[in-house]
Amino acid sequence: MNTRFLFMFLAVMGLTLTTVSCNSDDDVNTIVDNTPSKLTLTFTGSNIEAITTMSVEFKETNTGAVTTQDFTTEPFETDLKKGSYTAIANGTVKLTSGEEVEVAGTAVFDLTQDTQSVNIKLTIKAFSEDFIIEEVFFTGVQTNEGKNYNSGKYFKLTNNTNKVLNTGGLLVMKSELTPSSNHDISPEIRATDFAVNGVLMIPAELGKEVEPGDFIVIADMAADHKAANTPGYNLTNADYEFPNLENATLGQVDNPNVPDAVVIFSTMNYNMFFMNNRGLESYAIARFPQGETVESWLANYKYDYEYPNAAGAITKKSAYKIPNSWILDGVNCAVPATWEHNPLHASIDSGYTSCGTINSDPERFGKTVRRISIGTMENGKPIYKDTNNSDVDFTKSSPSSFANGIVH
Repeated sequence: MNTRFLFMFLAVMGLTLTTVSCNSDDDVNTIVDNTPSKLTLTFTGSNIEAITTMSVEFKETNTGAVTTQDFTTEPFETDLKKGSYTAIANGTVKLTSGEEVEVAGTAVFDLTQDTQSVNIKLTIKAFSEDFIIEEVFFTGVQTNEGKNYNSGKYFKLTNNTNKVLNTGGLLVMKSELTPSSNHDISPEIRATDFAVNGVLMIPAELGKEVEPGDFIVIADMAADHKAANTPGYNLTNADYEFPNLENATLGQVDNPNVPDAVVIFSTMNYNMFFMNNRGLESYAIARFPQGETVESWLANYKYDYEYPNAAGAITKKSAYKIPNSWILDGVNCAVPATWEHNPLHASIDSGYTSCGTINSDPERFGKTVRRISIGTMENGKPIYKDTNNSDVDFTKSSPSSFANGIVH
C-alpha cells in the first residue's frame, strides 16, 4: 500500500440518482415500496479499458437484506426492490496499458424509480510487501461466572512475503469511526486518510527481524490468561505487549521479559488502547514514511470533524488521521446486524469480517477473526489469502490459533 492510486470521477450521461435520505434512522422518509426496479450500473475510473469480472453486494439499509450479483458483460443490469442501499463492488479490470488489476468501489443510493442508473467509482486495490494482519482477538473471554475478562487480547501480524522484515516502527491503529453509525461527516476523508482514535507503535530500537511466513504477537498483557475459571489463552511468549498500568480496574501488569509497544495516541482515558469486544471498529497497520516522527505526525495530522446529530444540533469531534498511502494492511470488523459502512476505504478493505452475527452476541467470546491459508511457502510456512476484501480473506468467528499457547 505504499503506492496508492485513486480514480477520478467520470461523469456519466443520463445518471439518475436520488439524494433524499432513506436511512432507517429517518422514519419519515423510509422507503416501503417493494416494487422491483431495473437498476443499471456503470463503473468508472481512470484508464479502464474493460471490466473483466465484477461482483457487487447490495445491502438494503432498512431491512438488512443482502443481494449479491455477478456481472461479466454489458449492460450491467439487475432487478432490485426499491429501498436504500449500500453497494460494494469487487472485481478485475483491464487497463488501457493492457495490465489486469484488482479494483473495488462503493456507492450509497436510494432506489426510488422503476428504472434507475447508478455509477460506482472504482479504485485500484493497494497491496504492500510488508506485514499483514493475520488474526485479531478483540472479543475477549468471560469467566465461568459470566463476567467479562478485560485482558488477554492480541494482534497477530505475519510476514506474508518472501523476504525478511523488521518490526521496528510498525504502527497498529484502530478506527475513530464505527461501522454501526454512518453519520454525514464533514470533512469526509476516507478516500485519502484513515481516521484513528488509538495508535500503538513498536519503537525502532525494539525492532526484530521476522522470517518469511513467521509472525509476531502484540498482546495487551503478555501473561497466561488461562485459569481455572477463565478460558483465556497463554500469551506469555508474546513479542510485544501494551499493558495499561494507569487504569487499576483493568488489573493489568507489566511483563519485564516482553518489550512494550507504545501508545502514541489515544482518545480514551488513561491513554488506553482498548479493543471493542464486539468488534465495532476497524484495524490497520502502517509505517511512518522517511522523515516523519511521532512529534511531526501529532503536529500535522489532527482531524477535526463534525456531523448533524439526532437532536438537530452539530456534534464536533477531534481525532487523528493516517494517510492511506502509509497503510500496509487493514481489516474492517463489524456486527452484521448493525453494519452500515466501512471506516477503511475500499482500496484497503472493501469488505468486513466479524465475530458473532447479532449485537452483543453471547457466542462471540473466545472467538477471533483469522485470515485464511491458501497454501505453503518453500519453507513450509502458510501463505495467507490477501485480496483486500475481509469478507472472503478471513474466517469469521474462528477458534484462536493460540489454544495451545504461542507456537511458531
